[in-house]
Amino acid sequence: MENFVSNWSNGASLPESYVFPPEKRPGQQIFVLANSLPVIDLEFEAQEATKIINQISKATQEWGLFQVVKHGISEDLMDETMSVIKEFHAMAAEDKARECNRSCKIYSSSANYATEKVHFWRDALQHPCHPLQHYIQFWPQQPPSYRDVVASYIGQVTKLGHKILRLISEGLGLCPDYLSGELGEEPMLLVNHYPPCPNPSLTLGLSKHIDPSVITILLQGDVDGLQVFKDGEWIGVKPIPRAFLVNVGYLLQIISNGRLKGAQHRVVTNSNAARTTASFFIYPCDNSVIGPAKAVIDERNPRLYRPFRFKDFRDKYVASAADDKAIQEFLQHE
Repeated sequence: MENFVSNWSNGASLPESYVFPPEKRPGQQIFVLANSLPVIDLEFEAQEATKIINQISKATQEWGLFQVVKHGISEDLMDETMSVIKEFHAMAAEDKARECNRSCKIYSSSANYATEKVHFWRDALQHPCHPLQHYIQFWPQQPPSYRDVVASYIGQVTKLGHKILRLISEGLGLCPDYLSGELGEEPMLLVNHYPPCPNPSLTLGLSKHIDPSVITILLQGDVDGLQVFKDGEWIGVKPIPRAFLVNVGYLLQIISNGRLKGAQHRVVTNSNAARTTASFFIYPCDNSVIGPAKAVIDERNPRLYRPFRFKDFRDKYVASAADDKAIQEFLQHE
């Protein structure tokens, strides 16, 4: 409990344990690109489907991420969800800890807090979402509306995820439900909170990484902080009101045999405002075997990755602190 950044950071100076090495610090310059990141309108007629599929294919190949608007999730539900997760993180440390048990976890920095050399400037709440009737009993009971609001949100964002995955599948030449079945059986919600930071140039909310998911659907509110690494530089992702950010995870990069690129991203902090986000990770079950889809492999596109069990991949991802070199060695070692 004493490690939760949000419960001790107000007015404090930046502890040495949060200062990153010079080569990994964000520094003073933040690139903000408000208009170039792909934005996909998901309210379309049937005859426009091919155009939308092509837009998503282009975005996932070039950027590894895109924002979606007119996605079918109500503004009220998005606002209620953001409000209740902020309310959770505003509670006292002992109250937050008391609300989490078994499959519902709360921690500061990362799962490797005890062994990591430098800590991230964040607190995180994490819990599974499906089947809802099994896991909701382990979710926080405080704030009082948390379970009802978040359950409604999960139901809607799950439908959105299936729609996006069908469009991605068709763009890859796969059957529409290829990515929506077993590969999305065990979604996870991760609620990150990044308090105002006394020296944002020296630390990070999260360092450079690719998510270990098929895709991630992010509700990021209205505070800047997310950056994507493209063409050798960090580019700030300007939030669009009432939009969701969708990014390609490692698993989709592997399934597409490298045709789609996992989005390398990080989170920077700021000194003026807290940033709270909700990430919906679409994961397969532990024993699912992941590998390139047969339909994307041929003589001109040989297999780039070996098949593996998702649990083994996830364990390697956590143990290596999302280190890309270690993960690439795991993916290619027979």
